[in-house]
Amino acid sequence: MSVLSSVGGASPVFVHGMVLGLGLIVAIGAQNAFVLRQGLRREHVGSVVAFCALADALLIAAGVLGMAQALGDRPALARALALGGAAFLAVYGWRALQRARQANALDVTNTGQGLSRGAALAQAAAFTLLNPHVYLDTVLLVGSIGAQQPAPLQGWFAAGASAASLMWFSALGFGARWLAPWFARPRAWQVLDVLIGVTMWVLSLLLMRHAIAGP
Repeated sequence: MSVLSSVGGASPVFVHGMVLGLGLIVAIGAQNAFVLRQGLRREHVGSVVAFCALADALLIAAGVLGMAQALGDRPALARALALGGAAFLAVYGWRALQRARQANALDVTNTGQGLSRGAALAQAAAFTLLNPHVYLDTVLLVGSIGAQQPAPLQGWFAAGASAASLMWFSALGFGARWLAPWFARPRAWQVLDVLIGVTMWVLSLLLMRHAIAGP
């Protein structure tokens, strides 16, 4: 019965991880601009997308598994981190709603010079691994929230968050020709930021309720 219950609960946990992952990764930033530009050039797109998605997946898995182990016998710390994560998501949602009030767009008009595969991967690594926010988002935030899930479902949560990265980077890289005009419109980003803000607030409330209710 416990196995069947775990399998039955995997779907919402997977979706929870995916929604959280999309909410954190979908934003105007250097990494997204680089992937989109590589897609516009049609240059080493598969390699760049695979690197960015794999890097996120490894960081997410390390965060979830590491946090689960660290918090396993520390319910008070787990509750404190859950409340901290709820606060972070609330602030993140507020900032997304603030961004929605401004007319920003992703500049993809300057595609620059061509890159070798090695140079493209080096730049992808720099945009991904030298950004301190990636560790805050994937290792600390996603890790601590994933660690709140029942042990049999933590892998599903990590898989959902990782799938979000793969979907997003694939859409940016392989759908660049179609997406570029859309991303160049400030209105599109404003609508997207509103959706992200509301989603982050909903996740914040769910996480806060989980933290208050306890195990």
